[in-house]
Amino acid sequence: MPLPAPNLNPPFNIVRLSHVELRVTDLAWSRAYYVDLLGLQVTHEDGDGLYLRAMEERGHHSVILRRADRPSVGVLGFKVWSEEDLDRAATWFTGRDLPVSWIERPFMGRVLATRDPWGVPLEFYARMDRLPPIHQHYRLYRGVKPLRIDHFNLFFSNVDQAVEFYGDMGFRVTEYTADEETGRTWAAWMHRKGGVHDIAFTNGTGPRLHHTAFWVPTPLNIIDLLDLMSTTGYLSNIERGPGRHGISNAFFLYIRDKDGHRTEIYCSDYQTCDPDLEPIKWDLKDSQRQTLWGAPAPRSWFELGSEFEGAALVESDLKATPIIAP
Repeated sequence: MPLPAPNLNPPFNIVRLSHVELRVTDLAWSRAYYVDLLGLQVTHEDGDGLYLRAMEERGHHSVILRRADRPSVGVLGFKVWSEEDLDRAATWFTGRDLPVSWIERPFMGRVLATRDPWGVPLEFYARMDRLPPIHQHYRLYRGVKPLRIDHFNLFFSNVDQAVEFYGDMGFRVTEYTADEETGRTWAAWMHRKGGVHDIAFTNGTGPRLHHTAFWVPTPLNIIDLLDLMSTTGYLSNIERGPGRHGISNAFFLYIRDKDGHRTEIYCSDYQTCDPDLEPIKWDLKDSQRQTLWGAPAPRSWFELGSEFEGAALVESDLKATPIIAP
């Protein structure tokens, strides 16, 4: 099916993705993993939760780790341009018969809570507590030296429908994978902030969070992290990479925590802010779409993801698959 035309005048102005809440079963283990190993900075800690930011981020947090009995994803967060955009977003979601409520969140102003038509919990805000810059506090840099949150990738049972809905909100497709036999979209990368993506959709049982990605300075940071993980007890948490994607041209590494939440460490994609930028199409059977160097992804990368709290899973009826490593 052809991609819908981009909506260059959306009903409200989303600036970028902002934050994710991960439900974890062992907060102490997760602190060691995300803070001591990866290098995210703690901005607040209490008995049931941990708030983290990366080195270039001025907002209070981009990751919330919340203690829970079972792992899941609590919410995906997005920043809008203004308080007026927040009100326009509430009107837009209400007009589509989707749930809308105003909730209290620590360290944030007004927060609009809603869900997309498939049950993914979303929240939007215009103001978050600002913190002093730390990007030149080099004594704080450790682990992979994460600079900022970059994108979310989700499993969806119907990627074409996801592209249409999120496109109506103003997300624009930069690259996509087509299944030539059915004419359907197998995966799509969509952005607001001017990189390759703020959010992406991959065919599969969903909705589930495939991964959250963090931008790092150079590919050498990824090599350093691999050396660190392989010698400090985290070898089994390395899932895929390092490598270079054909899609996005990014250098990547995928790792998974003990609860199964996947993180991509990511750099070297390209600028996409021009409004007339045409999406790049890839054939599902082209092995270089996954990895420019030709190595296929492992089966776990196509099958395992984190469930969203309160969202029912639906199996995709698009059975086409790319090349998968044995």
